[in-house]
Amino acid sequence: MNARARLALFSFGAAGTAALFTAGALGLPGFGGAVHPYADRAVGQAVAHGTPNAVASVTFDQRAFDTVGEELILLSAAVAAVVLLRAVRREEEDAGGAHRHGPAEVPDALRVIGYLLLPVTLAAGVYVVAHGHQSPGGGFQGGVVLGTAIHLLYLAGDYPALQRLRPLPLFETAEAVAAAVFVALVLAAAGWAAAGRVPALNGAVGAEVGCALVLLLGKFFEQALLIRDTGPAA
Repeated sequence: MNARARLALFSFGAAGTAALFTAGALGLPGFGGAVHPYADRAVGQAVAHGTPNAVASVTFDQRAFDTVGEELILLSAAVAAVVLLRAVRREEEDAGGAHRHGPAEVPDALRVIGYLLLPVTLAAGVYVVAHGHQSPGGGFQGGVVLGTAIHLLYLAGDYPALQRLRPLPLFETAEAVAAAVFVALVLAAAGWAAAGRVPALNGAVGAEVGCALVLLLGKFFEQALLIRDTGPAA
């Protein structure tokens, strides 16, 4: 496709997007008005169905299929990054790169704090996921906490321990399974009570987001720590 064709295709898509956005914006209620029909219905339905966290109710009850799309976008982004970085790593290794991941020289206090905070942060992430239907938090937020908690070992300077704690092939499988479970739960959720549905969906989202974050960080670490072994100087 030449430059003129690409410009024409972009212009067509941009014009359609602008038209839809304008039509939607013109239909919005006035800013600061006293009438909020969507908010009134959303909050009322959330409380009536046993989900005090109205945000979680909207995410998983009232627009669950939109959340499925977000999950699949995250899955696609993680898979694409893993495939791309894996190919780059293979090229670097073929060119003479070598992995030399030893414990970094960090203060003992930082190392101890990293080890102590790891279980506490993991417990906090599980709490955020498990209580996402009752209090601020949920699967997305808790998944980020869980995914980053594991990498406290990296900040503590012990990359070999991090590698042992999070085998990437296992997390690749777990991410795919979690995404499939989430889609299955959404499709089967019509007969559930909302109070029982949201915690299960939060759990699937938390697992998928956490695994995706671990995969992305893991591949970035591998790429950043790939040291080219040039051998002894001639």
